[in-house]
Amino acid sequence: MATAAGSSSPTSNKRPSTSIPSGASFRRASTTARGSISAIGRKSETGAGPLHFTRTQDGGHPPHATKRDMADFLKKLEHQFTITPQRMRMIVDAFVETLEHGLQKYGEEVPMIPTFVFGWPTGKEKGSYLAVDLGGTNLRVCQVELEGDGKFEITQTKYRLTEEQKQAEGQQLFDFCAECLGRFVIDHYGDEDGNVDLEEPIPLGFTFSYPCIQEGINHGVLLRWTKGFGAPNVENHDVVAMFSKSLEKFNVPVRMTALINDTTGTLIASAYVDPTTRAGIIFGTGCNAAYMEKMSAISKLKGLDVSPDDEMAINCEWGAFDSKKHEHLPRTPYDVIIDESSNKPGEQAFEKMIAGLYLGEIFRLVMCEMIDEGVLFLGQETYKVEKPYAFDTAFLSLIESDNTEELLTVTGLFAHFYSLTTTTAERQFFKRLAQLIGTRAARLSACGIAAIVSKQGYLEEGCSIATDGSLYNQYPRFPDRIAEGLVDIFGEKGRGIKTHHAEDGSGVGAAVIAAMSKARMEAGLPVAITKTDA
Repeated sequence: MATAAGSSSPTSNKRPSTSIPSGASFRRASTTARGSISAIGRKSETGAGPLHFTRTQDGGHPPHATKRDMADFLKKLEHQFTITPQRMRMIVDAFVETLEHGLQKYGEEVPMIPTFVFGWPTGKEKGSYLAVDLGGTNLRVCQVELEGDGKFEITQTKYRLTEEQKQAEGQQLFDFCAECLGRFVIDHYGDEDGNVDLEEPIPLGFTFSYPCIQEGINHGVLLRWTKGFGAPNVENHDVVAMFSKSLEKFNVPVRMTALINDTTGTLIASAYVDPTTRAGIIFGTGCNAAYMEKMSAISKLKGLDVSPDDEMAINCEWGAFDSKKHEHLPRTPYDVIIDESSNKPGEQAFEKMIAGLYLGEIFRLVMCEMIDEGVLFLGQETYKVEKPYAFDTAFLSLIESDNTEELLTVTGLFAHFYSLTTTTAERQFFKRLAQLIGTRAARLSACGIAAIVSKQGYLEEGCSIATDGSLYNQYPRFPDRIAEGLVDIFGEKGRGIKTHHAEDGSGVGAAVIAAMSKARMEAGLPVAITKTDA
């Protein structure tokens, strides 16, 4: 079994574009810093190697920006990152229209992917199932025992995905997944000699949380990689067939039963435990939503012998909202840089404004602008923060959570990771900046939730929204800010839309969907488009 630890990066190594709408520049170093720029910062005559600049100044103590400088910047940033209730309602209206377009035909901006997960779980599903979750950071392998009555037990192992694996040849990636699953099966089902003797293959739910076009529950053609993946020869291929090839190669005794998205799994796992759940939302490395739609509303889906009143889970892939014309989302110059320097420019505009993969980079780009303007870290070497994606979103959580009078956590963070000394004024500015970025992300997230609520008519009776992901679970006040955003959009009725911590979608959800699909197949009910009608 191959296991490796490593860090991932969502971008290529190229420097972000220095041309942005506001006219602000983002360079490796500032030529406006008070003091002098050392010879280290001058490009060599050969032009080889990256530029690294060192700010120096004549005197004993590094200078610092005045509060006035930071106040001026803060005023501009508050204007750029604040989203009014009126603007939120306009975004919701556009969002609803976009969701409806995605149900009507293929190839739309937000694809609204039919998942072939039919109806809600009964809560009585039972049995032993395996689940494989190919996430943005880890590969997770789970054994799930469904006990009925909304109860379950889960055993799991995680394997770190390296950046090399995420960019390597596609079939090699699935070989890695199969090898890890094979070892897990031996560890949990094998005898002392490592032999596995089963009466029948174990049903497997494969959580593949990237946009796919499905023609059945065990089929899916990858539309595009997200979350920093770029493995070639996978896009436009059936990922179930590729994974099945690797499973056969390693003789893993499983039966591929269902291909799911983690957001769909979140919806079903949470409904298995709490029947009042009406949508599943992920706010983590990426962002997405799933909900249950009547077949009569999915006009683009043909070739299924089902009743118009039957329901199917829809994987929205809503991170692509407003990616083409940029008419609705209030993008800042920093958002533009993130998009243009990403490995998927022109895609996932909504996700790039709210997902955990990008919030730290937004913060860092603001810092870079202020460094270049001579407002921050004067007289100090700043190359450590001038590397793309050097500032993790987890740091924003730490900054917002620092309630000490002198903001000592912020002091330690910059000193330890970036070798930078900060003033009290700078630390106060950083805390406010983190609040602005985090609040904008939460309010835009509320717009997405409100779009599903409005479209499905859930507002009057209220509903539960199962929510998961690192932003929702760990970022300070993120759930509260979503709730405040829903009230700003809907008024007091918005309080009836309750978000709550979701059940394990990629593990338990995959198992429940595998159980539902297995029962549906055994009953002779359709789980795929029939080729004669498609």
